Amino acid sequence: MSTPCDQLPERAQDPERVTLCSHDARAQRWRPTGAPAGTVVRKYGGSSLASLEDVRRVAQSVEECHRTGAPTVVVVSARGDTTDELLDTVEQACPNRIADAAREIDQLLATGENASAALLTLVLIERGLPAVSLTGPQAGCRAAGRYRRGVIERVLPTRVQNLLDEGNIVVVAGFQAANADGDIVTLGRGGSDTTAVALAAALGARCEIYTDVAGICSADPRIVPDARVLPVIDAGLMAEMAFAGARVLHSRAIELAAMAEVEVRVASSYPRTDGTAIAHGSNTPAMENLGVVVAVTHDLDVARVLVRADTTDDRVDPASTVLSALAARCVPADLIARSGLHEQEFRMGFTIRRSDVDEVRTAVRRTLLGPGASVHIDENVGKVSLAGMGLLNRPEHTAQMLAALSSAGIPISWVSTSQLRASVVVSRDRTLEAVQLLHRAFGLAAHSSIPRPRPDHGQA
Repeated sequence: MSTPCDQLPERAQDPERVTLCSHDARAQRWRPTGAPAGTVVRKYGGSSLASLEDVRRVAQSVEECHRTGAPTVVVVSARGDTTDELLDTVEQACPNRIADAAREIDQLLATGENASAALLTLVLIERGLPAVSLTGPQAGCRAAGRYRRGVIERVLPTRVQNLLDEGNIVVVAGFQAANADGDIVTLGRGGSDTTAVALAAALGARCEIYTDVAGICSADPRIVPDARVLPVIDAGLMAEMAFAGARVLHSRAIELAAMAEVEVRVASSYPRTDGTAIAHGSNTPAMENLGVVVAVTHDLDVARVLVRADTTDDRVDPASTVLSALAARCVPADLIARSGLHEQEFRMGFTIRRSDVDEVRTAVRRTLLGPGASVHIDENVGKVSLAGMGLLNRPEHTAQMLAALSSAGIPISWVSTSQLRASVVVSRDRTLEAVQLLHRAFGLAAHSSIPRPRPDHGQA
C-alpha cells in the first residue's frame, strides 16, 4: 500500500508540471530553468497578520524585498484566530455530523487564507506595488489524500512564474490545494509552511518563514522565557523537533525542504531577527559544537492509545493491521511498542494527536473485532522530548532526563529514544513544568551557567 507524500520535485514529461514524488532526492534534483535568479518565497503566519496594522507592516517588509529586484512570492496563513473561530462555527452549525462534512469544512476553512491573501494584496496595491493574489489551486498546488489531511502531490508553477516574469508580487493562500476532482483540500495545521516550501522547490527559490518568535529556540519561549535561538540547525533534527511538538514549523514542510534541499530560514516578522538557518547534509556546521542536547520540545495535542486483543492466528500480525488502519486515515503514530508476536494476548501502545481520537477509536475497534479486543485512550497526557544528536550513543542524557523528572515528582509512563530524540509521556497538567525543569537541567538557557554536555572526542 502506498500513500501520497510531500516529496522532491522531479522533471516530468509536461514541462509545466513539477511533481513532488521521488525516491532519490539527490539524483533527481531539478529546478525549472526559467526561474529567475534570487527568487524568494516568504511565508507569514497568522499572528504576523492579526491586525490591519500588522498587515501594513508585512506589506512594508515585502515592498523592501521587492525593491531589491528579487522576484517575490508571499504565502499567507489565515489572520489571527480565524481558523479556530471557523472551527468553532463548524461545531455550532454541525455538532452531530462533523465526520460526514469534511469536504464542506475544507471549503469553509480555506476562506481564511483566501481573505488573508486578498487583504495583503490590497494593501500592497495601495502602496503602488504590482501585486496579485492567488488561491492555492490557482497557484498550481495539487493534493492527494483525504479532506483536512491532504498532502501536496505536485505543483504547476506556470501561472506564478508568468506573474513573476511580469514584475508582480504574487501572494498565495497557504494551507490548501486542489484534489483530482477540483475540490479544495486543506493540508492540516501548519500546512501553509508546506505550501511555501513546495512553491520554493518548484520555483528554485529560497524560503523564508516569518513568525512571532525569533527563530528556532531551545524551547518554546512562551513557556521558557530564557530559551535561546539556535542560529543553525540540521534539517533532520528540525523535522524530528517539529513532529515532537515544536510549533514553529510544520514537520512535513521540513521533510520536503530536506529532500528538495530548499534553503529555509526562520525568523521573527517583527522585530527583525537573523533567525535560524535550516542546514542540509554537508552544509550543516558541526552540530557537536552545540552540544548533544540542543532543545526541549513538548506536545499537548497528544493521546495515549492502549490496544489489547486475543491472538488466535499466528499468520496475522495485529500490529500491522492496526498501523495499516491508521495509515489509511493519514493518522501519524508515535512511541509505538507492542508485545511479542507469539504471546497469547496481543498488547500495543502508541500516541496519536488528540484531534484524531474519535477516528482512531472507531478504526481500531473495527479492525480488531473479537470478544477479547479492547481500546483504551487516555487524553490526559502530554509528550516531552529532548532533541539532539547521537542520543542513542549517549544514554546518560536519557538517564539524566528521567532522574530530573523523578526528583521533581513528575511520573513518567512511557519512554522512547532514537538518535535524534528522547521522549517521555507525562500527565498533561505537568507537561509545561517538565519542559522548564529539563531546560534548566541541561543548561540550555541563553545565559546559562550550567555546563552543557559535550560529546566525547576520545574515540572515533
